[in-house]
Amino acid sequence: MISISVVQTAERVSLSPSDNFVFQRSLLAYKTAAKIISGNVLEIGTGSGYGIEEIAPKSKEFWTLDKHYIPIDYKKYINTRFIKNKVPPLTNMPDNYFDYVICFQVIEHIENSEFLLNEIHRVLKVNGKLIISTPNKKKSLTRNPWHIKEYSGNEFFKLLSQNFSEIRMKGVHGSENAMLYYEKNKLSVDQILKIDVLKLNQILPRWVLKIPYDLMNRINRLLLLNNNRKLTDSITSTDYFIDDFTEDCLALFFIVRK
Repeated sequence: MISISVVQTAERVSLSPSDNFVFQRSLLAYKTAAKIISGNVLEIGTGSGYGIEEIAPKSKEFWTLDKHYIPIDYKKYINTRFIKNKVPPLTNMPDNYFDYVICFQVIEHIENSEFLLNEIHRVLKVNGKLIISTPNKKKSLTRNPWHIKEYSGNEFFKLLSQNFSEIRMKGVHGSENAMLYYEKNKLSVDQILKIDVLKLNQILPRWVLKIPYDLMNRINRLLLLNNNRKLTDSITSTDYFIDDFTEDCLALFFIVRK
């Protein structure tokens, strides 16, 4: 029997050991942003809340937003305000209020990404910055039905250029260990995709694919964990680094100014 933890949704980063490789990569984004941000900060997409302890201490005010309630002890961070809401729009948020907006691995889930970026531009102060990450579609292993649209570097640049004129194109890169895990994951996914001789994963509607995708994704990651425990457990946020964008980076990490 497959437990609930096995079929946990792939929509969000989980803290389970089998997801360590992606959790550590996500944690790097927060650690990098924490070295940059100050003043009033808005996060779009709280996730499970693991970024709060990185960002809140570096902020004057920290507002964090998610469509699900996050059971975090916000009294620990007296400058932090949690808002339960879907985006876009950024409901009840003032114009020209935030010095920084951070948005990690969210925009690929948004139906109207242009509207979201319009809203981010609205709430940022003049010279305020958006720090944003999203998967590099050229490194995606298969179609993710939770993602409405993935972007190449040039596509993401064009999207952001509609609202922002100063854009720094960075990317998330991996160490030898991180890339070894990536290659093992790719090989495993390729083996699974051989079963799909009709290429249904490319043609079926996203809503049809979500449950089978979550199931196969979870099984794949658990098998990778069992077969490569030392490698999977050894990966930390230091196995990833932010550098100039290249076509083969694992994720896009752009910093733009209003």
